[in-house]
Amino acid sequence: SGIDGDLNNPRRASGTFAARGLTRTEIGCLALSLLALSLLLFGLVGQNTLLLGLAIAGLSALYSAPPVHLKGAPLFSSALHLAGGALHFLLGYATFTAIDARGLAISCFFGLVFTAGHFTHETRDHESDDLNGIRTNAVAFGKRQSFFAGLALFTVAYALLVALALLGLVPLVLVLAAALYPLHVLASLRALREGLTYESLIRLQGQYRTFFAIIGLLMLAAALLA
Repeated sequence: SGIDGDLNNPRRASGTFAARGLTRTEIGCLALSLLALSLLLFGLVGQNTLLLGLAIAGLSALYSAPPVHLKGAPLFSSALHLAGGALHFLLGYATFTAIDARGLAISCFFGLVFTAGHFTHETRDHESDDLNGIRTNAVAFGKRQSFFAGLALFTVAYALLVALALLGLVPLVLVLAAALYPLHVLASLRALREGLTYESLIRLQGQYRTFFAIIGLLMLAAALLA
């Protein structure tokens, strides 16, 4: 889904499967095969992981698959990312322990980050989505509005993570995430000053992905040292 739009986008056309000689049928068969294998493995882990895997697959289908294609439905597309981000975390969480209030609270952080990144991504792709008739949040409400919505959700995500750390629901070391937030804001303001160009937003995405990679490493280190 979306291959026609990608082929119309000079920045993406050369990287598509169609440009590399693969057909939609071949890619579709590969995707379904990998889905079946993934669900089989999730089923071997447990019932909860299988159900979560099915839920994630369902959300992906709602977002991308025709004729539903909620990628082009403002706000609904973001709601799918919010739910999907939370479910991805819970999929890993359920592998090791039963889902509880703590797990649900932590999953909200990941859902917020996914959704904030989605708003930024849509801001970046505003021109190509508009050209292809895809009514994303940025197309429907404007680039600046989508950009600020993403920054607002990132802000809530940082605040939530610090709150979870102070409440003892995640390791206390994660309060250090607060030190990354000003850097995130500065990087965002730089992109804003540059007019939210494609290049400035690509750079911003690389920067905040680095910030969250650092947070992920802190989480991993805390888990290993616990």
